[in-house]
Amino acid sequence: MKIRTLIGTLATAGIALGLGQMTATAVPGDGGTSDSQAGPDVIVGGMPDVSKYGGATVNGVSIMAYAFGSTSCNIGTQQLDWYSGTSNHPIIPQNAYRIKNGRIEQIGLSWMKHGFCALQQTLCGSCAPAGSGCPSLLGIGCSDPYTSGLNGSQTDLGPRFEANPSTGYFPATGSTTWPSIPNGQSAIARRVQIKAADLDPAQNAGAVYVAECQYVHPQDAANNNDNNNASYRLFTVGALSGGAYTLSLTGSTFQQKAAIYAWSVVSPTVNYAVADAPDGRYIVASNVTTNTDGSYHYEYAIFNYNSDSAGRSFSMPIPVGVTVSNMAFKDIAYHSGEPYNSTDWTMTMSGGMMKWECTETFAQNANANALRWSTLYNFSFDSNGLPGNGNATIGLFKTGGSLGVATQVPVNPCRFGDLDCNGVVNGADLGLLLAHWGLCPNGTAGCFADLDRNGVVNGADMGFLMGNWG
Repeated sequence: MKIRTLIGTLATAGIALGLGQMTATAVPGDGGTSDSQAGPDVIVGGMPDVSKYGGATVNGVSIMAYAFGSTSCNIGTQQLDWYSGTSNHPIIPQNAYRIKNGRIEQIGLSWMKHGFCALQQTLCGSCAPAGSGCPSLLGIGCSDPYTSGLNGSQTDLGPRFEANPSTGYFPATGSTTWPSIPNGQSAIARRVQIKAADLDPAQNAGAVYVAECQYVHPQDAANNNDNNNASYRLFTVGALSGGAYTLSLTGSTFQQKAAIYAWSVVSPTVNYAVADAPDGRYIVASNVTTNTDGSYHYEYAIFNYNSDSAGRSFSMPIPVGVTVSNMAFKDIAYHSGEPYNSTDWTMTMSGGMMKWECTETFAQNANANALRWSTLYNFSFDSNGLPGNGNATIGLFKTGGSLGVATQVPVNPCRFGDLDCNGVVNGADLGLLLAHWGLCPNGTAGCFADLDRNGVVNGADMGFLMGNWG
């Protein structure tokens, strides 16, 4: 078992750009970083293309199916095994997200593509080939392309429940019987499934869409190189044809960055924190905005990168005097015979603790709706509490226990504009605002006196303060 101890807060980071399928230099780092480059280290170096496969109606809901291409790169110091039909090759889940109205949501996921043989190409720099043709190893520095057509091939897509993302283990391909394709779903089964309503341009004006691929491999995991295995690329939604909207990839591939990091590109006030369980990583993103009535809207997205324990709950303390309303939760449904249920988590506020929680424990139901690997869930609420630095907790599903995570939380119930928190907005508060006039330190939005949380204390903030005078 690998032990990781980091629990920290990451600043909104610079993003290493890949260049789609053009030449790119991959660098270690994670958005998640690799703990080490020693040994094999597989990343997504590029996402070259997208395929669509039409649609189907499932339980009265229109679903459309897609696949995203992925080009792997071995940026480590050893060759990477790529033996088809065994337990020693990469598996590749694909995901889709939408950024809309101030939040990032997962709107699609696929089963995991099983790799077979590796070309020895040079997307990520010089390549020391492991052999000629398409051998069962990926050489040091070499890349191997899988088109979207290959990643959408249903016969090579296996269910996620078979894999332990922390160890990289999965049964040898063909050694188990995969769930059969459900009736009427021959076009969409196992592929990236997205609800038509989540793509419909008429319903999603201004939305930004994100595609993500991730590689999981037992050697990569054994060498603690599995925190940089996801990359993302943006896409746009076009015309409806052949039963599905046409998707077009745009811009560059953001190498070694999980799609959750695209949120801060659209909303620069997003903050990130990383929490490492003994068996994998969680990324927690938060964004706090001001409502028109002077209260605050808190948005959280939690991405389980590679923890087999899975998340069972998310909670945070609420100080006396702070009110909370409009608690919300959103998940993503599994499909095509994956055994996990999709029962929404409960939401409670009791004893000074706000909590979202899976309805069953692992002992009660091993297939309950836990936050599993390569999956993102959303949590949100409104509050009169000012945002500040604090701690939240992720409860673990399979192993029990919990992870502390430093993030933005409501810290007190001071009136909007009452900077000294004495119950009245007056000249003292105006003096404090003027004393902090200008850009927030280090460009951090939401610093002291930045009432509208845009990264600068200016006339707009003074207007808010004056509007609450007295």
